[in-house]
Amino acid sequence: MTLWTSQEIARAIGGESYGDFTVNGVAFDSREIVEQDLFFALKGEHSDGHLFVDTAVKNGASGAITSQAIDTPHILVDDTTAALDDLAHESRNRTIATIIGVTGSAGKTGTKEALFEALNRSSRGKAHRSVKSYNNHVGVPLSLARMPADSDYGIFEMGMNHSGELRDLSAIVRPHIAIITTIAPAHVEFFKDETEIAAAKAEIFEGVVHGGTAIIPYDSPHYQQLRQAAVDQDLKIISFGLSKEADVHAMDVIKSEDGSSLITSQICDKSLIYSLSQAGDHWVANSLAVMAAVYAAGADLAAAGLAMADMNGLAGRGARHEILFNGNKLTLMDESYNANPSSMRVTIAQLGETSAKRRVAILGAMGELGSKSEKYHMEIESHLTKAKVDYVILVGDEMKILAKQLQSGVEPLIECSHCDNAKEAMQLYEKHIKDGDVILVKGSNFLGLGQIVKQLRGGKN
Repeated sequence: MTLWTSQEIARAIGGESYGDFTVNGVAFDSREIVEQDLFFALKGEHSDGHLFVDTAVKNGASGAITSQAIDTPHILVDDTTAALDDLAHESRNRTIATIIGVTGSAGKTGTKEALFEALNRSSRGKAHRSVKSYNNHVGVPLSLARMPADSDYGIFEMGMNHSGELRDLSAIVRPHIAIITTIAPAHVEFFKDETEIAAAKAEIFEGVVHGGTAIIPYDSPHYQQLRQAAVDQDLKIISFGLSKEADVHAMDVIKSEDGSSLITSQICDKSLIYSLSQAGDHWVANSLAVMAAVYAAGADLAAAGLAMADMNGLAGRGARHEILFNGNKLTLMDESYNANPSSMRVTIAQLGETSAKRRVAILGAMGELGSKSEKYHMEIESHLTKAKVDYVILVGDEMKILAKQLQSGVEPLIECSHCDNAKEAMQLYEKHIKDGDVILVKGSNFLGLGQIVKQLRGGKN
């Protein structure tokens, strides 16, 4: 089914069409273009998409949105970024899908992907979601513009690092259901405290359609604040969490040696027993948020339970790999995409719960922590000790203070090395590698620790 015709696009964005074409996808990165895509030539601070129109066409683009005339089929507009917003609005206007927005300080992408698997199974392939972590002021409109008109469900991840951003994104998405996964000190550099972070996250409720539902974490210390924000928008409220007082909660969790869990859950007025393939208490909470959203959407809870059992780990966000590297059998925990104090704590705990001959952690610095950076990095020591980590490689300037802390005293608290970048970290690990290691790789994305994962997996992403 054609996603858009050039006539539909031109009407939606108020542009002047040069050449008829149809598209089945939308992209603003010429490297992601495939056959019959629409290419948006966006202008940024450091790049201009018009320089890559030829590459996009070579890669298969059937048309482009530009602010200057080109020799191939295109639609001419004054502002290509505004045009992307307009196409997103038209996509939202034309659909009858149930729209779900997901935000939070951690767990956004995993929850979005799990919810997609749940709803895609029950709708027999009629669910749509934002890909990767396209959750900002251009990624969210792009994800909306990509949504097929006949979708039954649309799931959109929304992120922020400043007040006001989620208000704007939610106004575009206009979700029927809005999920806040958790509140934690991510991006705290831009906020006074967690209360301000919670207020910024609660902006998602302002765009929820009349009669919509807010899904909020009961176990959060900011629960009452989030609840009041939902009440102010006259939304239905479903709480989720490990507490028995939550509307959606786990009555019993039985964990297996492989990290999976068997969960007996209460989902408002229904109960469900399901298996969860992903390891960690945070994933139990994520799955409960998913079940709350499936319930609110009136979708099939049994199908959602089957999807939770079948879900694979996400690259950079919890995927596990059994690998052979230089003759050594290793278990690799890939958390290389991002890190904040909350996610660092839960993933190190997950490492501690994993049976191993030796536990190794390669940890990269956490960004955007402002004046509290030293405090949050030093707190990692207690998590490492509790998890009985045997060897840790710390990467980045911000990790120097933790390395000093671990190496203090006559006997180091934990065997520890420090380096500046991913390449050096990999070299250090190769010198210290042991057969049977379980190795956690986690850090903020700017450090590129994903390259370590790729090298350990023999070049695979």
